[in-house]
Amino acid sequence: MAGSWDPVPRAPGPVAATPRSARVGALTAYGALLGAWIGVVGVPNDTLQVFAWLWLGTVAWNIRAPWRSHVGFLRDWWLPVAGLVVYFFSRGLTDELGLGVHVHEPIALDRWLGAGVTPTERLQAAWCGDPCVQDSPPRLFDLYFTTVYATHFVAGLTIAAVLWVRSRSEWQGWMRRLLSINFAALAVYIAYPVAPPWMASQMGDLGPAARITGRGWSEIGLERVDLVLQGVGNPVAAMPSLHAGMSVMIAAYGVHRLRSVWRWLLVVYPVSMSTALVYYAEHYVVDILAGVLLAWLVLAGASAWERSRRAVPPTGHEEAVAVRPTRVGDGTTGSSTP
Repeated sequence: MAGSWDPVPRAPGPVAATPRSARVGALTAYGALLGAWIGVVGVPNDTLQVFAWLWLGTVAWNIRAPWRSHVGFLRDWWLPVAGLVVYFFSRGLTDELGLGVHVHEPIALDRWLGAGVTPTERLQAAWCGDPCVQDSPPRLFDLYFTTVYATHFVAGLTIAAVLWVRSRSEWQGWMRRLLSINFAALAVYIAYPVAPPWMASQMGDLGPAARITGRGWSEIGLERVDLVLQGVGNPVAAMPSLHAGMSVMIAAYGVHRLRSVWRWLLVVYPVSMSTALVYYAEHYVVDILAGVLLAWLVLAGASAWERSRRAVPPTGHEEAVAVRPTRVGDGTTGSSTP
């Protein structure tokens, strides 16, 4: 069955195959342009920037396709992207609704989990140095954790772009999960705003816990990226951790969909992301656990809904309609059920 943002059906027609040489040339130019953008402006971290760069990426991938195929990307994506834009800006307003910010409950829970000391304080004391400040000398693992942290802003939509090129039905299913986890997290942010560890430390409710997000990138010439990473989002949207939830959802989705034994390496992603979030004083461990729970609820809920839709028997005209898989990125048409 069609999804809620099905585009107007396109007339079938031949699509010119893109030769390898043309594809390599287009992707090389795309990579150079993106690299220049990151160096000057920073890693794309808002929905519209990521959307624009992903669209250009699909254009480069199939550079010989007619423009009606490339415009199909905009036609398919506009509604879910509009929803994510609404989420992006609504999230920044949740700390202005006048609700009290919760500070002490997550600290108490993390101290219980850490046997009297929060895991953030333990990690920063062991790994960051004394004193632990943003400008203290980073180590190699700082560069790794910062890179993992930054992937949050592009990973979900990048997967969506790959799926759009390969199979529209898979793309619909992933977009359904992506939108659900974002808006479910937003609902909790509104109802239960939480001060992250670095803020609680500044308020005097927690011991030393510096916000060191972005460590390591300034040393390799990405100072602008470092600043962008620290300026993203709403500071009291800590519970649940969407960074952790998204990384768990990506890993679980990949493990379920892929068949190679190497797929289990995807588990490293949420573990690394969660470690980075606690180490950088962006989230408590309880925020991470709430994000993990949210991811599994979204995955289970989306799968249950899709099974229920498939269980509805077709009637009337639907029985006579031939359904064949769609490969949107290749310009073919049809419909399928995620």
